[in-house]
Amino acid sequence: MAIQVLDIMTLVFPLFIILIGCELFTNGIEWLGVKLGLAESATGSVLAAVGTALPETVVPIIAIISATSAGSEIAEGAILGAPFMLATLAMLVGGISILVAHKKGRRPATLKVSEEHVSLDIKSFLFAYSFAVIAGIFLQGPNDVARILRYLIAIFLFVLYAVYVRKMIRQESKKCDEPGSLYFTRAFSERRKKAPSTPTVLVQVGASLGMIILGAKIFVGGIETVSAEVGISSIILAFLIAPIATELPEKFNSVLWYWRGKDTLALGNITGAMVFQSSIPVSIGLMFTNWTLWWINIASMFFAIAAILLIYLEMRTYKVLSYKSLMLSGAFYIAYVVLIFFYPPPIA
Repeated sequence: MAIQVLDIMTLVFPLFIILIGCELFTNGIEWLGVKLGLAESATGSVLAAVGTALPETVVPIIAIISATSAGSEIAEGAILGAPFMLATLAMLVGGISILVAHKKGRRPATLKVSEEHVSLDIKSFLFAYSFAVIAGIFLQGPNDVARILRYLIAIFLFVLYAVYVRKMIRQESKKCDEPGSLYFTRAFSERRKKAPSTPTVLVQVGASLGMIILGAKIFVGGIETVSAEVGISSIILAFLIAPIATELPEKFNSVLWYWRGKDTLALGNITGAMVFQSSIPVSIGLMFTNWTLWWINIASMFFAIAAILLIYLEMRTYKVLSYKSLMLSGAFYIAYVVLIFFYPPPIA
């Protein structure tokens, strides 16, 4: 069946909403970091990361509440799909944006980030995610012993994330610079040159998140419609297309920050979201599902770990981080796509 113009608009229009929402969000979250006196590392890895990760975190919660076997499978897929997409596709998009900006003379080819900050993010992610891998291999199913052990791991991951946030907030690094006037006050000329109030900043951040969530919801619905019309397999929709849509906020936010040379905020938005996604949503999955994973879920976990290790190794070996390792991490996403096309898991 041919794709209708209206269907195309259901994809273009929400992307436009998401882009505007991300522009408002990056501006607002930087001001919030200024207001709270936070360093760029904490602003990117905690405020921005959690803010943009919350929308897709709702997906597995709703799926679990449905109390069906399909709901559990959707929840497990959504929980594990987020860190994988961030470690591979989001890094690839970021690397491309840095390369394009570098070719246009807007920025250097290397990232200006704190090795201590990036290392803390990556090590925290790898440590937390390793428990998800162990549970996925050895603690699957409704067995009482496995369930108790999963509950203990879940509690530990909640504590681990709290410790990570505490370390990140206390970390000494460059404070957030004032990003220019807050968008919500630009309409009032007399307020442009004044620092916005904290409530106004919070209103803009909240409104931008609402726009991002609305845009993502419409976009996913449009994808489902177009996929059905062109005959795209539900497997491709479930494992590839929908997760991309739910991770759009992190990708767009990071592209905006990379383009402006704010690498700590840009990379921290991705790596901080990975720490959050490997801790809080994984804990929810371990507690409220049987954590019965398909082989493709396990494969995505190992791909995510391998992709982020590439970035970590370049930084530790050469004491610099470039767009090349970010783009190379995207190779694991391509490998994942090939696996799904040639060895698709059974979906009821």
